[in-house]
Amino acid sequence: MRDLDLGQAKQAAYLTARVRCVIPGSGSRAEALGGSLSQLVLSLPHRAFFWLVSLLLASLIWFVSVHLSDREDSKLQYNLLVFGAAVSVLLQEVFRFAYFKLLKKADEGLAMISEDGRSPISLKQMAYVSGLSFGIISGVFSVINILADSIGPGVVGIHGDSPYYFITSAFLTMAVVFLHTFWGVIFFDACEKRRYWCLGLVVASHLVTSGLTFLNPWYEASLVPIYVMTVCMGAWAFFTAGGSLRNVLKCLSCKPEEDGRVMMYSALRVPFED
Repeated sequence: MRDLDLGQAKQAAYLTARVRCVIPGSGSRAEALGGSLSQLVLSLPHRAFFWLVSLLLASLIWFVSVHLSDREDSKLQYNLLVFGAAVSVLLQEVFRFAYFKLLKKADEGLAMISEDGRSPISLKQMAYVSGLSFGIISGVFSVINILADSIGPGVVGIHGDSPYYFITSAFLTMAVVFLHTFWGVIFFDACEKRRYWCLGLVVASHLVTSGLTFLNPWYEASLVPIYVMTVCMGAWAFFTAGGSLRNVLKCLSCKPEEDGRVMMYSALRVPFED
């Protein structure tokens, strides 16, 4: 009887630990991907095949470099990790440009077969969908292993690590998803208008964002600058897409727009009779 009670106690403790791990894990999922999934409801993102190819190439480069180097040298391995992150960022931007060229060709083809000579999809819409696709697939790959570990069994911070690891990773993933969306809008507009300095700023901000993650677990030094950059890039993308402060104020006021046009009765004509 005593052994039975002990077994039941162990099972109850195990289930309690699992529940305590699943609840934070579910919350982290909602915080990491909730913002982007709300955009997914409003739009139809294409499959981010180009981002997956860039990730595959970057992984191969890092994998080969690690196996060709001294794996006992921890400093060298850390530098190779930084190198792999930089290569991954550059490859992502290269494939973003390739995706732009592909969509541009498709847009020209749609314009040729349309009746009015115009494409049914604007460049800004394609930029938004492309950026959101890159962001969602990037966020999923960034957080999937973390969320798999979050369901336990185990207790966060039991060995002296930060107890905010999962929640910080979730907010960081959410910021990266939004950043990819904003980068897509700015990048496509810069390619269309040949603004190379904008392309340089997008690539540089992407490199800085990736580099800031190496400051973890000093989360104040990584998460705060990344969210400041997210707000700045969001404002830049908003104005690039044609937004204005007047539109923001009009949206917040929730007042119907008044039609200030005046039609002169002299402009009305009676239809001709047969």
